[in-house]
Amino acid sequence: MKRREPSKAGQAPGEIFSPLTPAVFYILVVLAEGERHGYAIMQEAAKRSGGAVRLGPGTLYAAISRLLNEGLIEESDERPAPEMDDTRRRYYRLSHLGSRALAADAQRLADLARLARSTRAVRELKHA
Repeated sequence: MKRREPSKAGQAPGEIFSPLTPAVFYILVVLAEGERHGYAIMQEAAKRSGGAVRLGPGTLYAAISRLLNEGLIEESDERPAPEMDDTRRRYYRLSHLGSRALAADAQRLADLARLARSTRAVRELKHA
């Protein structure tokens, strides 16, 4: 995920952070549903992608570090009850900026899909 420096004040997050990598997109999607620790993010990303996205620890924690630095996610201070948790776990949540970046990239992908569906090649595949 490369962050482009905004050329204008108030530039949309999608223009600054887009396109999101598939790993980052799935991390943000998972966190949009609520706080999670790293292993839970890995499991939920695999589940939501039908197994297509498998985040290894290196990929996950490198992405989490970048997302924290970019302000797209935050580390949560709230923790589950001690008997239900491992104190070594860190929990993460989507920030307001992360939510905006996710929405912008989801819209970008929807626009691309709409464009592709409007082509003759894709329309002919639907009838084949």
